[in-house]
Amino acid sequence: MEHLTVETFKEKVFNWEESKDWKYKGELPCIIDFYADWCGPCKMVAPVLEELSKEYDGKVSFYKVDTEDQQELAGLFGISSIPTFLFCPKDGQPQAAAGALPRNTFESAIADVLLNETAEEEA
Repeated sequence: MEHLTVETFKEKVFNWEESKDWKYKGELPCIIDFYADWCGPCKMVAPVLEELSKEYDGKVSFYKVDTEDQQELAGLFGISSIPTFLFCPKDGQPQAAAGALPRNTFESAIADVLLNETAEEEA
């Protein structure tokens, strides 16, 4: 999983200096984990994200943002509690969820928000 800085975030996810309106730049939908090294719940979720990043390789990108190191990014998204996860579909607005989410919640969000699998099945 790649750690994002302000520069790589602007390049791979969203450049707020180019546009005030959200425009996702990635090839694949992504999940961004806003975390800190000292955060217990963040450490609990890390292995789940590692597994999911391998499982969804080629379908979903997984990124991490260290809120201690990248305070500008954390501030930009109003991250007030960690972990906070930003689910970014290729089209449409990102959705945030806070807290140590269980694996099945990530899987549901990946299917519903990022891959739109449930919408396709119903259509």
